[in-house]
Amino acid sequence: MTLQRTNSSDALVIPDWSWQPFLDDAVAALESFEPEPYPIEQDFLLKQGQIGSKAKPVTVTTATWACRTEKFRQVRAACVNAGDAASVLNFVINPSSKFDLPFFGGDLVTLPGGHLLALDLQPADKSDEQHTRPVWDQLMPIFERWREQLPDGGPIPEEAQPFFSPGFLWTRLPLGDEGAHLIETVVRPAFNEYLSLYLKLAATAEPVSDQRSEVLFAGQRRYTDYRAEKDPARGMLTRFHGSEWTEAYIHKVLFDL
Repeated sequence: MTLQRTNSSDALVIPDWSWQPFLDDAVAALESFEPEPYPIEQDFLLKQGQIGSKAKPVTVTTATWACRTEKFRQVRAACVNAGDAASVLNFVINPSSKFDLPFFGGDLVTLPGGHLLALDLQPADKSDEQHTRPVWDQLMPIFERWREQLPDGGPIPEEAQPFFSPGFLWTRLPLGDEGAHLIETVVRPAFNEYLSLYLKLAATAEPVSDQRSEVLFAGQRRYTDYRAEKDPARGMLTRFHGSEWTEAYIHKVLFDL
């Protein structure tokens, strides 16, 4: 395992990890925001373990890349490579509450049963039109164009709906050549277009009042508290690295607000 993380503008490099091109795209897109390192405890930067039988052990690598900027409190990528058992990129941009911005979320997951792929610009408060309307007016045409080219991933739980936008792009794809083709020709450009819109919104965002910042912060807390409680990766990470490390990782790194 070679891990390269010499400064905040370098991506992790994980050999044989299928989602590396997506992370490379995201890190390159962030360069104009002059990112600086975000503090992550050493134990969470790189964690390795083994699954499988003694005869056929599989190395599991969980690695974290993170940075911050003036407008982004935390940008982080949680990366899992476990061979055929799992390949994951969870890429999230947590905005500063001093700016009226949504979260950016990209979940790219490969499991033995197929690919589970989700993109969204997630609201801190879905009921707040001042917060959502400027985003959704620009997001929905992008969503509609890419949605036509991907199968629908199915319904999301009712309790989760307040934390997703109407532009939530969610799909399930099969393993093999068909899924790989759609990932490269549809999912990757969709990921980059969602991220490009998010960064355009961030580039033009102006500081809000202290009162407005408090409202946004409260919404961000509700979002991160929900995500920490319902993180779907909890079971997988626990199997790979144990419950104690997993709970600390979820609360200290993934959703540390």
